[in-house]
Amino acid sequence: MLHLTNSIYTACQRPGFLLLLALLLSFDAQASSLRVVTEISPPAQTWEEDRVGGIVTERVRKVVNGAGFQAEIQAYPWARAYEQALAGPSTLIYAMAKTPEREAQFKWIGPVGRYRLGFLKLKRNQDITITQLEQGRRYITAVQRQDVAVDVLMQSGFEQGKQLFLTADIQQSWELLRKGKVDLIIEDPDVIDEMLHNLNLTQQDVEFVYMIPELDQLTYLAASLDTNDSLVEKLRLSLYRQDFSLNDL
Repeated sequence: MLHLTNSIYTACQRPGFLLLLALLLSFDAQASSLRVVTEISPPAQTWEEDRVGGIVTERVRKVVNGAGFQAEIQAYPWARAYEQALAGPSTLIYAMAKTPEREAQFKWIGPVGRYRLGFLKLKRNQDITITQLEQGRRYITAVQRQDVAVDVLMQSGFEQGKQLFLTADIQQSWELLRKGKVDLIIEDPDVIDEMLHNLNLTQQDVEFVYMIPELDQLTYLAASLDTNDSLVEKLRLSLYRQDFSLNDL
């Protein structure tokens, strides 16, 4: 028995064993510290009973749970959530458009939602008309910092501080529109009902003036670059098993 104990002790001192043990402990620590960040953007991401809810949030929970992990989902203004996911450690983020600029900045797990965005105005502003994207430069549009819409609009000649008013989150953009501080915001016609209700507005108070083809995209669950590859693969497999229909996203 003493000989066996000494053999185990000797094996535990070997560099290879110690390296393997360190890697396993590192993976466990990383998995236990896994975080998920997002923004509040009803109905995809909502705040319900002191936690983040919503259609896309529930999909993400199923993916994380299906991979054998537990994660607390935290909501921030989009720019802050984005920066936290960039910095890590071991941080997931959703629902994010996949762009060439972002491609190498994250590990992409898979699509969990989709959006189609356009210019929204208050209906009483009848002088605002847009038939092509470039015409939007005649007006001031509120857009959330680090939102993919910022990149698309700037590529079409919109400038920050001139045609673009950058905000912390979608709620702030809506407030600026309601108060007449901006002419337009960027929104999805399928998701505005809850925001209208919160602001005591109705569908008759607003109007989409132009849908932006470049902003009809899938949105993804992604991970910070430092996230363990094995963990990312488990999440990808879990998402695949969920078999979300793209028509339902």
